[in-house]
Order: sequence, then C-alpha cells, then structure tokens
Amino acid sequence: MTTKLWLVHDTKAELGEGPVWDSASERLLWVDIVAGRIHEYDPQRPNTGISHELGSFVSSVVPRRSGGWAVTRQDGYYAYNPATAELARLAEVEGDKPGNRFNDGKCDPVGRYLAGTMSLSDKPGQGALYALDAEHAVRTLVGGIGCSNGLAWSADGSAMYYIDTPTRQVVAYDYDLATGAISGRRIAIAIPEDQGYPDGMTIDSDGMLWIAHWGGWQVSRWNPLTGDKLLSVPVPAALVTSCAFGGPALDKLYITTARVGLSAEDRDAQPQAGGLFCAEVGATGLPSAVFGG
Repeated sequence: MTTKLWLVHDTKAELGEGPVWDSASERLLWVDIVAGRIHEYDPQRPNTGISHELGSFVSSVVPRRSGGWAVTRQDGYYAYNPATAELARLAEVEGDKPGNRFNDGKCDPVGRYLAGTMSLSDKPGQGALYALDAEHAVRTLVGGIGCSNGLAWSADGSAMYYIDTPTRQVVAYDYDLATGAISGRRIAIAIPEDQGYPDGMTIDSDGMLWIAHWGGWQVSRWNPLTGDKLLSVPVPAALVTSCAFGGPALDKLYITTARVGLSAEDRDAQPQAGGLFCAEVGATGLPSAVFGG
C-alpha cells in the first residue's frame, strides 16, 4: 500500500478537527474549535475557501437529513443553517458544567449524533459520551471520560470504536443499532507512548481503523481485531487531530491538524501546521452518516 500526501488548504487553524465528507454537496466540512469556525472545502474549487463563524468552541459538525447541519458547541447540540447563519439549540448538555466543553462527534449509521465532552482545564474524568436521537432526546453512554475523541462504526453497525485520548487506547463495544445501546467493552488497540496520543479516527471499507496521532506526526492504520499497526502516513505537523475519507469515490483521506500551544519556534519549523491535508492511501472509506433529526 503506497501513500501520497499533500496540503490542500493552508488554513492555519488553531485547532482543526472533525472532518466529515458531505456527499450531498460533495464538500468536506471541518471545524476550528478554538476559533469557533466551520470550514468548507470543495475539491472542484480548491482555491476557494468558505468559513462560518459560530463561536463558543464549535467542536463537530454533521449534515442533517432535514437540511443544514447539526453541530456541537460548548454547552450542547445545535442546528445551523449555512445559508442564513441561523443557529438554534437542539439540546442543552452539561449546562451546569461551565468548566467543560464538547469535543469530537459523529453520527451512527442510523442517524444518532454521538459526541463527548472534556474538561477545559484537563481535569481527569470530567467528560462523558452522549447520544442525541432524532427527537432531540439526549442520553449518556459512557461517563468518567478524560478527553472524548474519535468514533467509528463497522460497516454493519454491530461494533463501535471509541477513543478517550489520555488512555492511549481504542476501545470496542458491541453496538445495538435498534436502540443505540453499547455493551461488551474491550480494548482493541493500544497506542505506544512514543507515538503520541490517539485523537480523531475513521474506518475504511475493509474494517481497518485510521487514527490521528496528537503529538505523533502521523495518521496510522490499524486492525481492530488483532490490535496490529499496519501503516503509518507521516504528516508535517506534530498535532494531527483527525481524518476522514472523502471525494466522490471516498478514496481520499483528508487530515486535519492544529497549531494551538506551539511555540513561535515550533510554528516556524511547522509552517503547514493547522492546515488541511489530503492523502491517497490505497483504501476507500464508508459514507458518512447524517443526523436524523
């Protein structure tokens, strides 16, 4: 499996995150959490960038079945209309925890919007993983989370993979698509300490996981059934945050990165940090699910 990587948008995001391919518009969406901004990238117009200012730690974005997007901000789930910039809250979450914020989020194969939280001051165990259903009801799936991050599902939806970054692990759950219940927690992958921390994640059509390494200068491919590392894609930025397959054939791996916390010297040494990258990795992804509400 050969790889090729290039910079497609020199965004210089402070905390680029959450890439998702919107198959309806054939554009990639991703966020800059610190700037409170959603970006759009159109491969047919690569030199034209579109951004939307939302503020308040916008941490993930997904297309909605009813139109527009759903997003997570610091205190809950919101609906956003990119044509009018109208923002409306769908559900408040952790409104009583001003020291927390939402982080990564993604939809399961039937349209529930799963997203998790973390402490703004990195206090351990303050976060949780939540699920928003089509009727905008929220329930807690996992508690005691340090930094809720990557999510992915197997093609048949029977397995969910999840990252709590400080643990340096990817855990697997049995997933009930009918109810959204999880069970059978087990460790699928352990990231070695010298390779940074696991951050965002996606899955390919062969069932292999692609993991972004915060502090690890790479995206890697793993077999979640054996725990084996299969491939590393070097990225010219230390803080690699997430990845998602996109393009009409879902054969391009888009990769987000960050600059937050880098010294002036580090920023000079990593001029493309905070940019959006694209890699050809010889694999294809699965279609991104949309929020059903």
